Amino acid sequence: MKYIVIDTLGSDQGPKTILDGVKEVLDSNFEIGFVIVGDPKLIEEYQFPKDRIKVVEAYETVTNMDNPVEAFYKKDKVSIFLALKEASENEDTLGVISSGSTGALMVGSIKYLLDDKKTRPALAAILPTIDKGACTCVVDTGASIDVGPHQLVEFAHLGSDFMRKLYKIESPKVGLLSVGSEPTKGNKLVKETYPLLEQEEGINFVGNIEGSKALDHLCDVLVCDGFAGNQVLKVTQGVASNLIKEMVKYGYTSGKVDEAKALAGHLMSLYDFESSGAAIMLGVKKTVLKCRGSSGAKAIIAASKILINLNDNRTYFETVFDD
Repeated sequence: MKYIVIDTLGSDQGPKTILDGVKEVLDSNFEIGFVIVGDPKLIEEYQFPKDRIKVVEAYETVTNMDNPVEAFYKKDKVSIFLALKEASENEDTLGVISSGSTGALMVGSIKYLLDDKKTRPALAAILPTIDKGACTCVVDTGASIDVGPHQLVEFAHLGSDFMRKLYKIESPKVGLLSVGSEPTKGNKLVKETYPLLEQEEGINFVGNIEGSKALDHLCDVLVCDGFAGNQVLKVTQGVASNLIKEMVKYGYTSGKVDEAKALAGHLMSLYDFESSGAAIMLGVKKTVLKCRGSSGAKAIIAASKILINLNDNRTYFETVFDD
């Protein structure tokens, strides 16, 4: 039995929404178990099959007001830290899913799961592009807000290794997020990073990529600092959500309900971030997936699929459960 370690205390919607997702996964896939980190009394209420779950007692979280490093040393029962510790010590675990603090996830990953290269981990999001079946790995999407040029080069290597391994792309194209395609465009960080990527061995650098071209599949890996990457992710989510809502409204006002619903359904299948919106931590020994704080049961089910795919060396979005 292989186990998914799940942090139940990270979601803004509360632990019950996470446990609802766990129940759905257990009911859908009988070869997977869970290490559930949280309140044992609440977990017991769900009457999960005892031979397929393990419980790690935890009652504390790292809030937005906490310093993650201080919390690591001062709090004893933090669910996100205990989840990462369990993954590091238990060989039967596939990885970790959490909707908790990104900062805490980074601190815990460095403490427990840093890989042999000792590269600072980064969060990557896999976004669909204009080319059917193709995607772009955006790295970093929020783990490291303030970085230097050499760290962006490390992000390029992490993203390239990921796309090479999971998508079998022999030489992934790497782009640098900027305000213009010319080498002279961008802020100080981008201008200093550009020549480093040009000269870096093992990186197939294709130049600057503007934000408006981020999903045009001009590159397989889009490198940026965590602040910019997080904005790319959230703006993409917001625009997609608004477009879908407007299409549905148009369908009802124009009398073309079926056509509008069909198009809205297609866009939702591509940009429904509740179903595919887990970011993956690169540069760690075990797979770590970060769901949004607002994630509910649907996101946990999707993240579990992604985690199994990645450990089976399959692509990020392949379905492994029966529909």
